[in-house]
Amino acid sequence: MSLETILQLVISSTLVYSAPLIFTALGGTFSERAGVVNVGLEGTMIMGAFAGVVFNLTFASQFGALTPWLGLIAGAVIGLIFSLLHAVATVTLRADHIVSGTVMNLMAPALGVYLIKLMYGKGQTSMIAENFGYWNVPGLAKIPFIGTIFFTKTSATAWVAIIVAFVASWVLFKTRFGLRLRSVGENPQAADTLGLNVYALRYTGVLISGVLGGIGGALFAQSIAGNFSASTIVGQGFMSMAAMIFGRWNPVGAMAAALFFGFSQSMAIVGAQLPLLNQVPAVYLQVAPYVFTVLILVVFFAKSKAPAADGVNYIKSV
Repeated sequence: MSLETILQLVISSTLVYSAPLIFTALGGTFSERAGVVNVGLEGTMIMGAFAGVVFNLTFASQFGALTPWLGLIAGAVIGLIFSLLHAVATVTLRADHIVSGTVMNLMAPALGVYLIKLMYGKGQTSMIAENFGYWNVPGLAKIPFIGTIFFTKTSATAWVAIIVAFVASWVLFKTRFGLRLRSVGENPQAADTLGLNVYALRYTGVLISGVLGGIGGALFAQSIAGNFSASTIVGQGFMSMAAMIFGRWNPVGAMAAALFFGFSQSMAIVGAQLPLLNQVPAVYLQVAPYVFTVLILVVFFAKSKAPAADGVNYIKSV
C-alpha cells in the first residue's frame, strides 16, 4: 500500500468520524459560553439519531439522495425540542445543571427505544436506505497528491462541519450577539445591569446546542451506524464534551480536538489495513478513543478555564 493510499484512507475515515463530534462540540460551546453546563449532549445526540433514522426510513423513496441531508434538519428540530427541557430546568427552574443533563442522558435512549417499538414493533430499526457516502470535491480532487488525500472520496458533511466551526468562531467573537452571549456566561449580573435579557440569551445558547447536537446525532446515525437502537450513540456526546473542554470553549479549538477524537475512532476501523497497526489487537484500538477521552478530561479539565458563570444559576434581582 502506497503512502498516498494510506493517507487517503486515514484522512477520509477521520473526517467521517469527526463530523458528528464537531457539530456536537460546537453546540456544547454555545451552551457553556452562555453559562449553562450541558452534559446532556449524549442524550441530545441520541434523539437526533432517532429523528434522522426515522425520517430516512420514512421518506427515502420520495427524496432519494437528498434524504440524509433532510434527516439532519429532522435531527436539528428534535434536538432543539429535547434541549428545551434542559433550558427550562436550568434557566427557569434553576435546577442543578449536571443533574439535569444526566437525566437527559438517561431518558433519551429509553425514550428512543420506546418510540421505535411503538412505530416498528421491535427494539431497533432496519438499516437506512440512503446514507451520505463519499464525495469528490469538484476541481480540488484533481490536484496532484493533496487532492487525492483530502478531496477524493471524502466526507462532504465533515467539510461543512469545519466551515460551521469557523463561522461559529466568528459569531462568538466578532458579532454583537456573540459578545452578549459570552457576557451572560461570564458575568450575568453585569449583563443584566446593561439591559440584556440573561434568561433569553441562556435559552438561546442551550437551544443552539440542541440544534447542533441533534445534527451531530442524525449525522452519526446516517453516516456511520446506519440504523437506530439503544447502542447507536455510545459515548459520542461525552467525546464531544471532552473536545469542547480540550478546545478551551473555542469553536476552532473544539473542532481540532474533535478531529483528534475522530482520528482515534477511525483507527479502530481502518487500523487492520495499515502497516504496524494491523499487529495491534483490535480491542486496544476500539477502547483507545474512550481512554483518550478520560485522560483528556483528567488532564485538561482542571487546567482549562471555563466561563466564569458556567453552571451558576442566575436569579434576577427585583
